[in-house]
Amino acid sequence: MSVLVIVESPAKAKTIKKYLGPDYEVKASMGHVRDLYANKLSVDVKNDFETNYTVIKGKEKLIDELSALAKKSDQVILATDPDREGEAISWHLATLLGLDFKDKNRVKFNEITKTSVVNGIKNPESIDIDLVNAQQARRILDRLVGYRLSPFVSQKIRRGLSAGRVQSVALRLIVDREEEIAKFVPEEYWSIDAFLSAPPSKRQFRASFVGDQNGKIKLTNEEQTKEILSRLDNAVFTVGKVKKGVRKKQPSPPFSTSTLQQEASKRLGFTAKRTMKIAQELYEGVDVEGVGTVGLITYMRTDSLRISDEARAEGNRFISENYGEKYLPEKPRYYKTREGAQDGHEAIRPAIVSLTPEQTKSSLTGEQQKLYSLIWRRFMASLMANCLQDTVKSEIIASKEEGSAEYCVFSASGYTTRFDGYSVLYDNNSEDDETEATSLPELIEGKTLKTREIKDEQHFTQPPMRFSEASLIKMLEETGVGRPSTYASILSTILDKGYVVRESKKLLAPTELGTAITNLLKDKFPKIVNTKFTAGMEADLDKIEAGGYDYIRMLHGFYDEFEDTLKKAKASMDGVKISLEEDKTDIPCEKCGALMVVKVGRYGKFLACPKYPDCKSTKPFIQETQGNCPVCGNKVISKKSKKGHTFFGCSSYPECTFMTWDTPTNEICPDCGKTLFKARGNIYKCLNEACSYEAKGKKKAAKDDE
Repeated sequence: MSVLVIVESPAKAKTIKKYLGPDYEVKASMGHVRDLYANKLSVDVKNDFETNYTVIKGKEKLIDELSALAKKSDQVILATDPDREGEAISWHLATLLGLDFKDKNRVKFNEITKTSVVNGIKNPESIDIDLVNAQQARRILDRLVGYRLSPFVSQKIRRGLSAGRVQSVALRLIVDREEEIAKFVPEEYWSIDAFLSAPPSKRQFRASFVGDQNGKIKLTNEEQTKEILSRLDNAVFTVGKVKKGVRKKQPSPPFSTSTLQQEASKRLGFTAKRTMKIAQELYEGVDVEGVGTVGLITYMRTDSLRISDEARAEGNRFISENYGEKYLPEKPRYYKTREGAQDGHEAIRPAIVSLTPEQTKSSLTGEQQKLYSLIWRRFMASLMANCLQDTVKSEIIASKEEGSAEYCVFSASGYTTRFDGYSVLYDNNSEDDETEATSLPELIEGKTLKTREIKDEQHFTQPPMRFSEASLIKMLEETGVGRPSTYASILSTILDKGYVVRESKKLLAPTELGTAITNLLKDKFPKIVNTKFTAGMEADLDKIEAGGYDYIRMLHGFYDEFEDTLKKAKASMDGVKISLEEDKTDIPCEKCGALMVVKVGRYGKFLACPKYPDCKSTKPFIQETQGNCPVCGNKVISKKSKKGHTFFGCSSYPECTFMTWDTPTNEICPDCGKTLFKARGNIYKCLNEACSYEAKGKKKAAKDDE
């Protein structure tokens, strides 16, 4: 008997092939094989949204090959990914290969291990048409919005723009946050800290001012602060009430897709797109020394926090053998998946619990190893006992005389770890922004303390922070906009299109273009950029998947109103064009003298004459940095490699061929006076070949600040 097994990727095919016998031929579809036509709507809105699919360009030869193999095989098994997209790929393949949809020819693997693959092959199912309909509904919605709304936005603002159903909501969140920041009015406040010690200990600890004998006091200006400081002049600090306790810290649950993307961003500096690419590689299979080719993690697109009984038992056994019984909780810990989440798959966990990061280190790339270690440690920690901390909170009394009716109250708190528990493997600090652990000396009520220093400081309330990738993903998840599998593509789109830029490498700021698009959509299409409306549509897609909602009805409910809104918007903006100031430069056109503008084309930004089409003059867009070339002294400019990576080179190329991956700064080398460049590890170095200056951290800037 010969069996053809079709998966998406060659890596997955290679891994699965090793687990099946010689009677199985495993081939890759290379992702989707069929889609709507790229150059037309391909959805008949007048005929209940009938779709017109075609084989994706370049896949024709592959389909012919799969068709020939299918005809020669006794059985065809569709083993694409276990989600909506995977189900749709199987449905398209079944259509193209002439397979019967009622046949049980669909298998799913939550993990690519021998046990999972063999069990999956033994238990095939029919294609789940409800999952297919949910994917079709999403694809049609996105096509309708993209093909009907994008031309309108392009006509009113600039050629070549796009407006997506979910990307526009994400963009609005970033624009709205920027407006909050712009409107924010800072408020002044002050703090007073006393640095004390408890003899005979010489170790300093800090106590913060909270009020006086009448209650809490909020310090709002310098005059008020100075009045308190005068009361503290020559005051004696004594220990007041001391409260001791024990704090139990629970581990975080194993990763879902969104929390993996958030933590990989915060801890590893990975973008969501990069995280998902690496996770896909770990899921599909890696050749591990001493083990062979194996999928290292379970399926990486999931909302669920559920883990299998087998994985729990294997994890508990590993913890018991390697850390001891005391590191297991008294009762197994179960995590509740958030309301509205899809629970079709387990949480993201190591496929083979006993395969530690130390064992995979020699077989994985640096990025793969970092992400696998993060997933493995998070999962193992989620099964472990609580971390126990002894906490101390003490009231400190400052008065001129013992027993005085007037006094100031300070507060000091700290904790020490009694039992590390799960934190031996994984701490939660990056999630809850908990400050570094501090410990206090033994504080006894009534004991006099030694005053080391009293320090006052002026502060101002800070505006809300711009979103980072991690915090935007968290917001999208909390508001129900999009799904874990879409977050990476949403972020990539708004960044690649120039609607958003990264500030200080991590924070997302809207460009004037992004703001203009958002304001236009908020004004004319308020529902499209409304988080609750978009979240409601996601809930409808979930209902379709569950078999409780007709997707044609759902599409009519959206499109009929959308089309009417679009007609009104076109009528109200007839002849209106929105201009952007950021497009203008001070660079004159070499042909006609008009000041050139910045345009965005297929290969990024370029300069063009604003009198196009009468004048078609263009120039490359050059982005100068704050540094000068260490070879010739001309400006260093930012460039892009063929793969889209940023590097830096001399503006006088090809006369000067200086090039570096290190980032130019506005710091000057103290030895030779050339520009300092920042390399990985916060290393500042001089790239002048005649100079060898190198230093850790921004030392020069610190001197300037003084």
